Amino acid sequence: MFEALEEKEMVQFLGKFSDHPFLVKFVEHEYPIGEGEPAFRVIFKKAIPLTKLLSSTSLALGEAYMDGDLEIDGDLYEALDHFLGQMDRFSADTKALKKLIHTSTSKKNQEREVSSHYDIGNDFYRLWLDETLSYSCGYFKNPEDTLYQAQVNKVDYILEKLCLKEGMTLLDIGCGWGFLLIEAAKKYRIRGTGITLSKEQYQEFQRRIEAENLQDYLEVKLMDYRDLPKSGRVFDRVVSVGMVEHVGRDNYPLFIHAVHQVLKEGGVFLLHFISARKEYPGDPWTKKYIFPGGMVPSLREIIYFMGEDDFHVQDVENLRLHYNRTLLCWEKNFREHLPEVRKMFDERFARMWDLYLSACAATFHNGVIDLHQVLATKGVNNELPMVRWY
Repeated sequence: MFEALEEKEMVQFLGKFSDHPFLVKFVEHEYPIGEGEPAFRVIFKKAIPLTKLLSSTSLALGEAYMDGDLEIDGDLYEALDHFLGQMDRFSADTKALKKLIHTSTSKKNQEREVSSHYDIGNDFYRLWLDETLSYSCGYFKNPEDTLYQAQVNKVDYILEKLCLKEGMTLLDIGCGWGFLLIEAAKKYRIRGTGITLSKEQYQEFQRRIEAENLQDYLEVKLMDYRDLPKSGRVFDRVVSVGMVEHVGRDNYPLFIHAVHQVLKEGGVFLLHFISARKEYPGDPWTKKYIFPGGMVPSLREIIYFMGEDDFHVQDVENLRLHYNRTLLCWEKNFREHLPEVRKMFDERFARMWDLYLSACAATFHNGVIDLHQVLATKGVNNELPMVRWY
């Protein structure tokens, strides 16, 4: 009788997600949500208490999937693509989740948070990323582009936007495994510095520099962006791809100012980041299991803080659908290597990452989040082309 009550409460709660009809199936009963032909079926091996759904819909459903108590009859991405366009109807007790949503922005804690995601192991990322080890949005210039080609396109596109010339200095904040700087050194003969908080990325980038015989052109450092100003270094160009999402909302002006301090007058800054239309505290499940401390900035607050620090915005471009396709490529690769992932970790971890990749692809497809590239100069620069040369 208690289980029947929980089922009824669940169905009533899920009834608000009726934009796309689907079926909710329990052990003995099945319920339709919405009107029309069901787009997918959600199978619950046991009911989730209403209190958990109200505390955090994201955590309740995400953990149920990770634990195998929730299954999708059909394609996981397709189901999420129908469902996650309604994320504004999710419930979250922000007071109860305060410690999860708002973590410390101290150097020590942020280093720990970054390490928890990026230091899982290079062998893990090699399973499903492309040969460049690029873990950010690709750029699909042509319908037939592979993931590898899209990542090469993305880096070429960024380097063109930076308007590089031989002998320039380039700083990459959050350099990952180093592909962008390697390409910049090869194609433009710039001198580049990459900084990261990930020891795994640092070691792999250092190995790549030596393998490519680029020691005279490139260096990588384990460094927090907050330590850049006191380094005494200045650069002609600064780029940051997928890193500002880790600094925390309170630190956006600090991050922008750190770039300002190490960029030469008239220098060019390209910021590539996941963005939102409005300021949002973040998704509890993602913060607990995938990106501790992660925060998606709104486009307007980044533009605002740039303006406050004398950055002149030259161009803004949205690559949202490119990230949807990138994530679908990653998800396909990930699924093809599920046996290896299970061997490295366990079934719960494999389900967690499968859910993460599919859910992210769905949120980009539904416009819940965007991907922006913002090009700006420190002060006035009248030397850049007057048109979108790229």
